[in-house]
Amino acid sequence: MPGYGILDADSGRGLLPWSWATERIANSHNYWIATTSPDGRPHVMPVWGVWLDDGFYFSTGKTTRKGRNLAANPRCVVCSERADEAIIVEGVVEPVDDPTVYARFADAYKAKYDWPVEQATAPAYAVRPQVAFAFIENADDFAGAATRWRFSDGPIA
Repeated sequence: MPGYGILDADSGRGLLPWSWATERIANSHNYWIATTSPDGRPHVMPVWGVWLDDGFYFSTGKTTRKGRNLAANPRCVVCSERADEAIIVEGVVEPVDDPTVYARFADAYKAKYDWPVEQATAPAYAVRPQVAFAFIENADDFAGAATRWRFSDGPIA
């Protein structure tokens, strides 16, 4: 990141571990999801979701703007609710068609939000990370802890 004073991995505090990011993703209550409409317009909306199987799972109707955008272009960005410990995940959405996987998503969603979802009425999607970023707002930590992860064969441990 030229111009930001970002330190290399061997300087300062050091890069953040992926476990730091997934803990914050999992514990976030609200998330922002950004999609792109077929004509190129950006669309951002808050959603509820769960971190499960190294991916972000959420539900939205197929006819919602998010659903239509994702049907045309499965690339999206998901952000946790806290900007002071920001987690940004760029990925590709996959519909959750497997009833066993959907049941695990529904159980985790119900436990987190006390709100039921059913496959027949609430389609679910899984965002598989391709790139993720983390930033800590604190000026003492930002330059030494800003971190990027790249996932070629899925998330790292």
